[in-house]
Parts: sequence; structure tokens; C-alpha cells
Amino acid sequence: MISFRMTSTICKKEILMDILVRLPAKTLMRFLCACKAWSDLISSPDFVSTNLNTNITKRRNMHLLCLHHPDFKRVVDLEDPYVKQALQWSFFHYETFEQGLGLSHPSGSTEHYGTYGSSNGLVCISNPDEVLNSRSPIIIWNPSIKKFKTLPSTTNNKFRYMSLQFGFHPGVNDYKVVRMMRINKDAFAVEVYSLSTNSWKMIEEIPPWLNCNFKYLEGTFINGVAYRILEKGFMYSLMSFDSGSEEFEEFILPESVISSHNLHIYPFEEKPCLIFHWYISDEEGFDRGEFFVFQDKRWKRMHPFYYPSRCYHTIGVSIDNEVVMESRDYCNGVADLFLVNYETREVRETGIKLAITRIGYNDHFHVFTYAESLVLPN
Repeated sequence: MISFRMTSTICKKEILMDILVRLPAKTLMRFLCACKAWSDLISSPDFVSTNLNTNITKRRNMHLLCLHHPDFKRVVDLEDPYVKQALQWSFFHYETFEQGLGLSHPSGSTEHYGTYGSSNGLVCISNPDEVLNSRSPIIIWNPSIKKFKTLPSTTNNKFRYMSLQFGFHPGVNDYKVVRMMRINKDAFAVEVYSLSTNSWKMIEEIPPWLNCNFKYLEGTFINGVAYRILEKGFMYSLMSFDSGSEEFEEFILPESVISSHNLHIYPFEEKPCLIFHWYISDEEGFDRGEFFVFQDKRWKRMHPFYYPSRCYHTIGVSIDNEVVMESRDYCNGVADLFLVNYETREVRETGIKLAITRIGYNDHFHVFTYAESLVLPN
């Protein structure tokens, strides 16, 4: 027979947990020192998981992680147009867009860094895209609790061009980093890092159809699967690589995709989606993008995405299915960030001014959705 005292203790614990899981990570970290009972509760896997799920489902303690110039201003020096620009990563509240914590490099380095994925409160960082190579140190970091892990290096340091992707694989309950490397048209390699084993694995069997061109920086990582757009002459396809099963697959893109220009791939309801800006809009004041979702290994054409003409470029899709867009201000070297509802066309102005970074002839912008968590990077 369960005693009244035991029932009361269980109820108190449930009430305490219901209160604590709502709190930001910074507060929870302070509460670790309150008493042993609280420390044991907050450190438990059940609490860490419940806290993360609460933040994501209730949109609590959520942020946009953005790259911008300090004070949102680009330094202009007419005597030295190549002056090195100061760049900063910061959190912005997911709903109010109020600027929050600025994120310096966790190792204390003053060098600028690139972000290559955000998953369950962990982010993967390394050198920026323009200087990323196989010798670049890679770090998995939880900025909410100020914990990070530097990944072990590998002996595969001869490759120059790289793509780097990161995320959680629910099928194997592990965090994965995928590096795809190329030195020339005949040399291609794929490596997978597992956080659970803290080791890299070189994928031995590379399908011959991968000897083609990637659409630079156009890729996404969803539930442990890396996706990238491939170009083969005038044909375009989607490559998928499952970091758990280590299997490659290729899928031809829809026939209406006739150019790699203004072609983008993003997560949409945990599935890859294509947004293709090419065709003229049939509505005044709006531009148009073709919208496809990849499900059950085939492309489903959705209704077109219409957006105000002042929004210039898509950057991604939020977890609430708002298309993340920017409008460039070249005079000040920044871009205004907008969120456009795919269904209603409603535009939310964030007031956030992104930095414009350039690789070759292409401008790039960096925005990630971030959920606070207590997940440890080890």
C-alpha cells in the first residue's frame, strides 16, 4: 500500500519538474548548485529530454542564431576597400527578435568562425566557408551551458574543397558530422563523425555518379540524412546520404527545374523542399517561387510561393514553415531579415540586419533556428 507521505513526495517532484522544465538553460545551470536533489533532477536524462521537447513544442527559449556586423554596421573605408570586417554571431528572440547573447568563440579565439548546423541545442562550428579545409578544427558546442568539444583530427588532410553538415540521427540516437571532400573531378571522399564513439569513419564505397559538381553551399541535413543538389551538365538531381546506414541515393529533380540559378533546398516539416525562383509572377507586387517537397522518394509539387517583390532572396524555412528571406542594402553592406508565411503571405519584419558575406561571386547570409537545451556535447 502506497503511503500518503510517498504520494506527497511524488506529487511534489512532478510539480517541481513541471516548473523547472520551462526555465531557460542559464537559470537551470545556476539551480544545479541549489541542492543535491535539484542537481540530480536537472542532470537526469529524463529532465534533459523533457526540457528540450518543451522548448521546441511550446516555442520556449527559442532563438534565431544570426551572423551580423557589430552594431549592425559594416565598416566602410574609402582608402582601403578590403578592410577586414568585424563579424559577430548573436541570439535573437524567436518571437520578439530582441537581440540577446553574443557568441564569442568557445575556445577564446578572436577569429571569425562559421556555423554548419544547429540541432537540439548543439551547434557545429569551424572555419568560415571561404577558408574551410580538411585541416580546419571542428567543434560541437552548446552555448546555452558553455560546454564544447573539439573533434579529433583525421589523417585525410589532402582534400581542399569541403562541405560540412551536422545534426541528430534519431534512428541511431547519435549526433553526426558529415564531411564531403574533393580535390579534383576524380577524387571524392566522405567521412562521418559519430559523437557517441568520438571517432571518424571514411566511407569506402562511393557511387560513381557522385563524380559531378555540387551546387555550392546548397545542402541540408534532416534526421541524420545529408542532402545536396548535384549538377550534371543541364541535369539536376538530389543526393541523399544516410549517416546511419551509410547509404547513398540519387533522385532527379522536377522537370521544371531548368537552372541552378536561384535554386535552394531547405528542411520543411522534416522533409527536403526545393524553392526555385525562375518564372515570372502572375500577381502584381509579388514575386513567385516554385515549391516542391520530397516525400516517399518522390517530388510533390505544392502551390507556388508568393512573396513581396522587396524581399530579394530566400535563406531558409523556419520550424513554423515561414520562409526566411532577406532584402539587401548594399550601401550599408547589410541585409534586412524577413519572415514570410508560405500560406498567408504575411510578412514579419524582424529588424535584424544580417552581414553579407561573399564567396566568389555569390552573396551569403547565415541564420539558424536554435533551441536552448542541457544536452552535453560528449
